[in-house]
Amino acid sequence: MSVVLILGSGPNVVECRDWSRDPFDRIVAINNAWAVRPDWDDLIHPEDFPKDKCPVDIAAHQRIITAADYVPLQNTLGGFVYAGGTMAFTAAYWALAALKPRVIAMLGCDMVYPTGQNTHFYGKGEADPLRIDVSLRSLEAKSARLMAMAARQNCAMVNLSKDESRLLLPRATPKTLGEAAISPVDQSVVKAALAEETRLNYYVPSGRYWLEEARFDTAAVDALDALWLKAVDATQTVQ
Repeated sequence: MSVVLILGSGPNVVECRDWSRDPFDRIVAINNAWAVRPDWDDLIHPEDFPKDKCPVDIAAHQRIITAADYVPLQNTLGGFVYAGGTMAFTAAYWALAALKPRVIAMLGCDMVYPTGQNTHFYGKGEADPLRIDVSLRSLEAKSARLMAMAARQNCAMVNLSKDESRLLLPRATPKTLGEAAISPVDQSVVKAALAEETRLNYYVPSGRYWLEEARFDTAAVDALDALWLKAVDATQTVQ
């Protein structure tokens, strides 16, 4: 697998409706984003995603990715407390583990929700990543970790959005994906961060980390987030 496009539900995701399919080997839609364009390949959603929001007609090449599919794979890359318990990150980690691409390009995943404006391409929606959650204290740090873990698999992470974003990913366009490069990562800091994850042992194999949230020290999570932020140079990523 070479280039994977991940579509979230941010308002700017509709920009891809007129894009050629040619730059993308696979299109992964998160939650309602399957409705943006009909040629998606994988629809990934959480356990509580309403059934009436799912597509009725599914083509032979399309498949639904559920918790039974993504939880075991995300666990191989650190699990949900460390990766960030929201679907933008879950979809990216699933793609890393399952598809092993050269490039993951994200659109509609900026996780910025201006007051008084549409928060999602379909109108108003729940700003899930902004909820109080031990795994989402720093969306920037979680994107830094994602970028670093992708680099370990020789995968470049890019953001196709032109808007404000919480993702510390280099910007790109569909035309420049062939030039996408793996972002510089300080491997000594990555090694220290992974060692700290092992020491803390905040692993929850079921994926339902919120059931064990009482055992997670937010100060320790913040210190870990700081390490991941240190592992990438934000001045060289977001443009």
